[in-house]
Amino acid sequence: MGSALLVIDVQQGLCEGEGKAFESAEVIARINSVSAKARDAHMPVIFIQHESAQGYLEYASREWQLAEGLQVEPHDLRIRKTTCDSFLRTPLQDMLVRMKVEHVVVCGMHTEFCVDTTTRQALALGYPVTLLADGHTSAGNAALTPSQVIAHHNATLTQISSFGPRVQAMRCSDIQFT
Repeated sequence: MGSALLVIDVQQGLCEGEGKAFESAEVIARINSVSAKARDAHMPVIFIQHESAQGYLEYASREWQLAEGLQVEPHDLRIRKTTCDSFLRTPLQDMLVRMKVEHVVVCGMHTEFCVDTTTRQALALGYPVTLLADGHTSAGNAALTPSQVIAHHNATLTQISSFGPRVQAMRCSDIQFT
């Protein structure tokens, strides 16, 4: 079964300032480790970047750029998106079909928005998902701390069964690709 690693919204603007994602440097280091394993297994690594029409995360702005410290190779793929869903109005689905991908590994920022929405849409499209349990993060919100958001999504997403395919949460250090 062909797999692809989806690295969602690990962008500079989400790693700094008031809305800085929790433990962003540590999460980036873990994503780098998984990305290296994926590349060694000849698995596609796809970086997905959120953009707004203007202001924060505007295309090509400093904040829109992939985060400092994130390791990207020339053969890695990139996708631009404008909604929380990495599939909506993007070439992601066509790309996965063309590469014969049948399973996705998901990581990135912000857990409760783009990681959650993309994971659910992947399930709806028939892809089993491995969620990197310590490879996604959040800035938290008025109701939940970042750690609570992460734990909630690790527990909730793995309980979804209505789509058919399931989510398996796995720590970055435990994942192996063949």
